[in-house]
Amino acid sequence: MASPGPKSPEQSEKSKKYDRQLRLWGDHGQSALESCHICLINATGLGTEILKSLVLPGIGGFTIVDGKKITEEDIGANFFLDIDSIGKPRAQVSTQLLLELNPEVKGDYVDEPIEQLLQNNPNFFKNFTVVVAASLPERMLIALSDLLWEADIPFIATRSYGLIGSARLQIKEHTIIETHPDTQNPDLRLDQPFPVLVKHLEDVDLTKMDLKDHTHVPYVVPLYQALQEWKSSHNGDLPKNYKEKEEFRNLLRKGIKMNEDGVQEYEENFEEALKAVNFAIAPTVVPNNVKEILNDYNCINLTSKSKPFWIMAKAVRDFVDNEGEGLLPLRGSLPDMTADSQRYIALQQVYLQEAARCSEIVHRRVRQLLHQLGQPVDAISEADTKLFCKHASSLGVVRGRKISDEYDTKLINTSLLAQGVENSESLIIYYVMFRGIDRFYAEYNHYPGEFGDEHDIVKLKGSIAKLLSEWGCGPLAKDDYIHEIYRYGGAELHSVSAFLGGCVAHEVIKLVTGQYKPVNNTFIYDAITTNTETIDITNLHGIF
Repeated sequence: MASPGPKSPEQSEKSKKYDRQLRLWGDHGQSALESCHICLINATGLGTEILKSLVLPGIGGFTIVDGKKITEEDIGANFFLDIDSIGKPRAQVSTQLLLELNPEVKGDYVDEPIEQLLQNNPNFFKNFTVVVAASLPERMLIALSDLLWEADIPFIATRSYGLIGSARLQIKEHTIIETHPDTQNPDLRLDQPFPVLVKHLEDVDLTKMDLKDHTHVPYVVPLYQALQEWKSSHNGDLPKNYKEKEEFRNLLRKGIKMNEDGVQEYEENFEEALKAVNFAIAPTVVPNNVKEILNDYNCINLTSKSKPFWIMAKAVRDFVDNEGEGLLPLRGSLPDMTADSQRYIALQQVYLQEAARCSEIVHRRVRQLLHQLGQPVDAISEADTKLFCKHASSLGVVRGRKISDEYDTKLINTSLLAQGVENSESLIIYYVMFRGIDRFYAEYNHYPGEFGDEHDIVKLKGSIAKLLSEWGCGPLAKDDYIHEIYRYGGAELHSVSAFLGGCVAHEVIKLVTGQYKPVNNTFIYDAITTNTETIDITNLHGIF
């Protein structure tokens, strides 16, 4: 393959330490991680597992809020605690042990109940990048949800309960530049080539090459030249359907060299060109999800408080409407392909230079917009704009509703809940169970089965029946789930917490780095079947 490997300068100790994660989210993602401050409410087994998976990759700092003392139950569920910890403040001991994992991370704790802190110092929670709460009672959950929603701070409420677990993300608006899509076609622009690319591709004369050179030309060259021949006989149109694409492939095959016996040689670059027809010979357009972002109210109507994302989006919108002639800035990257290094690098430079030209135009517009909005003109760096332009075809915006909205029957998706109750394969039933547990705890001040009282089964069944009635749903078909919840007795299992803790930590990293799309609304884990499901309880279509 012709893609040259980058030189490997001496890595710093920090680069060596974080090498694998730097490959996932880059230096800029790591920098964002190192400047964040995470708040964890309740240092349960799940809570400490979440922080463990954030401390190891090097978050800037964390603060644990927990007013409880360590009990024997904590020792059984929390990997970080031992029998000598019993009776000590859970927040203090957990903080000390977590800090041993990574000396570069700062940690602090508040040995105070969440209820007291919310009442005496609600502004305390407004100083964090993300707030995570583990096993928070319903009353406190709603109060914290409202507070953090107004402060526009991402909030994750999670719980590990027996063999099931859940995590609910509350995000007012979250913008994503690097969504890292699973599949993404190369941005070759063969249907609308820019002038420098046209000159480069037309300067290559395939007919005068010997076989050795012919097989080492990047596949973009024969694709482009065959396309020009096709368009000249088809009124400038691209091949549209399967039949036309097959005809185009036959045209492309005619360019393969013949041997002395009149049989076509095997040329890997032409084979790559034939495979690339479906994605490379297609109209270059602005994806619909990106159109929605460029037409969003926040993009069109900038204010002095607009976030950098929306300012850059407006600059890209202006580019599309003017210099881009309806197209996004060029991505500038090439896929690997069979070619000699010299030809590959020459083609790569053509794309890189055009991408640099596009991002330079966009950045000039960014600076103009910053000046017009009264923001510092250096608030958005040229590197930021370049990154935005590179990923302009896969931008993302997530908008959600606050957790407390789920306690309003007018806002919750009752039809989804009804379907979940009736569908034995859906994990939505566990959402119903969790809401029933919360209702039970609010009324009886303990978890069902916590003290082995079998009357709790009837009480829990009553709590869930009331909820289903309020939602307009039919009753549970069988009591198996209720008996299972009773059997758990509110216990937390470390194996479940470890898995769920890793999942929640992933979501925190997504929110902090602004990379990858976070879970939409509610994530549920069933350790019995090892199944997971993501559901939107509020029925809000908030991901572009």
